[in-house]
Amino acid sequence: MGPNVDLVTSSAEFPKETEVVVIGGGIIGVATALSLVSRGVPTVLLEKGLVAAEQSSRNWGWCRRTGRDLRELPLINLSMQLWEGMNQRLGRETGFSVTGIAYAARSEKQWQRHQQWREEARQHDIHSELLDSDQLHARFPDLQGAFNGALFTALDGRAEPQKAAPAMVMAAKDLGLNLQQHCAVRSIEQAAGQVSEVVTERGIIRCRAVVVAGGAWSRLLMQGCGLTLPQLKVLSAVFRTSPTDYDPGICVSFGKVAIRKRRDQGLTVASSATSITDLTPDSVRFSRLYMPAYREERQSINLRLGSRFWEELTRWRAGEPDKISLYERIRVLDPHPEARVVRAIRQNLVDTLPGLASVAIEQSWGGLIDTMPDAIPVISAIDSHPGLFLATGFSGHGFGIAPGAGQLMADLVTSSTTSVDARAFRFSRFSDGEAIKAQHWL
Repeated sequence: MGPNVDLVTSSAEFPKETEVVVIGGGIIGVATALSLVSRGVPTVLLEKGLVAAEQSSRNWGWCRRTGRDLRELPLINLSMQLWEGMNQRLGRETGFSVTGIAYAARSEKQWQRHQQWREEARQHDIHSELLDSDQLHARFPDLQGAFNGALFTALDGRAEPQKAAPAMVMAAKDLGLNLQQHCAVRSIEQAAGQVSEVVTERGIIRCRAVVVAGGAWSRLLMQGCGLTLPQLKVLSAVFRTSPTDYDPGICVSFGKVAIRKRRDQGLTVASSATSITDLTPDSVRFSRLYMPAYREERQSINLRLGSRFWEELTRWRAGEPDKISLYERIRVLDPHPEARVVRAIRQNLVDTLPGLASVAIEQSWGGLIDTMPDAIPVISAIDSHPGLFLATGFSGHGFGIAPGAGQLMADLVTSSTTSVDARAFRFSRFSDGEAIKAQHWL
């Protein structure tokens, strides 16, 4: 079971028509809807379950520039500007604060990558520091293990995943957003070559544009439109501790374990070195595209063949207008974290910071991350389907970058001058001959 998310009330009236329908009540869909209604665009947000019930409430809560793919840096700069004024803008608490984020290097190769990234990031007005080993140990006196140093960005921050998207959507409702939860979209329909309506379990909504921001569900939603989105899912595990006086001050990853302080005085603890990728029919289908990234990251990717292969082979089908869909049968993706993975993260925490040995695990959860072969998102119009837009595949980077992504998506929908150059995020990059490659800096 996932963490407790701040609950949001749906709008009373089910709409018959609107300008824009946003599908998906995760933080990307919510940020898009907020940006649209802020411009006076009539918008309906549809969520098959509850707002932020999936990965948007299950992530680490980091809002970081540090170590990002260089193609994302203009977008994260925009996002951090928006985060810094978010609580005031919304009149609600998202938990955001500037704390700084550090990634420690455990090898000379990793340390060199950190140095190179810092130099590249300066061109985007990002001024990160390199903490040497002594400086890192001075911040964490009980730190165990050999570290070359750490890449540190003082102006990075954190927010609370269980509060941020609900706060955004409540503010959007104040501005006129129509929110419908427990309302799955079965299909997206066209007329005269243009998106014309969405068919939901509760009726049809006529519209001019549709934004698919379905996270791990986006692959199926696009398949229902006759489009191939090469997206896979990665299972991550996170746990929170009981309240503790210990405060690391910053958000920090030591490689095998990462920690941040929570508003409830506990710690959120996770690791990017223990992710599990279930082999599915799509894993086979898209293997060529993902192979370069797998070769680069194979030490931190654990492949698993189990029930998910057969489940997706036999059950995962795009929706049809007149039939109960998979989206209605699975309201929330709520994967169980593997106990051995949680134990491993806990042991890595104690091995790295022995002073936390007595801090108890209060809750653990799993989350399915929507990934792309090049580890950057799709934020794009779909040229072959006028009126259809896509914002997905954030590859574990979506929470922090969401405010900017939502603004960029709203720019595209409204045919406005884009806040940042959107070319790197175009859907057509998977079919126009561009070399697809992920950048690895951390």
